[in-house]
Amino acid sequence: MMENRLMELEIKVSYQEDLLQILNDIIAKQQQQIDRLEIAFKNVNERVKSLATKMPDDSTQQHEIPPHY
Repeated sequence: MMENRLMELEIKVSYQEDLLQILNDIIAKQQQQIDRLEIAFKNVNERVKSLATKMPDDSTQQHEIPPHY
């Protein structure tokens, strides 16, 4: 009886170790994806800032007379 209980506990521990390794692998992959997304976001953010500085100021265009007048 005691031996069966011990064997059941060993089986449960084995399954938990496997599950822990699977979850650890998933977390590692997610961290890599987060790192890639952070780099991509930084690049997009810098590009948007760069384009925003190149755009003409809207306040000056609102007061100009249209060319057909």
